[in-house]
Amino acid sequence: MEATQTRAVARYIRIAPRKVRLVVDLIRGKRVGEALAILRHTPRGASPVVEKVLRSAIANAENNHNMNADRLYIKEIYVNPGPTLKRFHPRAQGRAFSILKRTSHITVVVAEKKEG
Repeated sequence: MEATQTRAVARYIRIAPRKVRLVVDLIRGKRVGEALAILRHTPRGASPVVEKVLRSAIANAENNHNMNADRLYIKEIYVNPGPTLKRFHPRAQGRAFSILKRTSHITVVVAEKKEG
């Protein structure tokens, strides 16, 4: 990873990756200020989680790599599936239906826009 970018990862988030990707696709490639505004006004359960990871990536860039927060943009953002929790739901006549409770790993990579 080059010096002009940094990342933050949230692992084992108890939201299905498919649902998180709907939120992540809204902010891919945007400037961080605009992305935070979009997340703040998106009525989805994954929005606060993605916002928290993005804020962590911004803090990492400022504190660990001395980047300017005003020039940051989202270079990469992706969601990978984590482990699936397997549960059973009782049904009629002694049967059981399986329930898959999916988890996600969210990764945000921010980079500094070059001037000029």
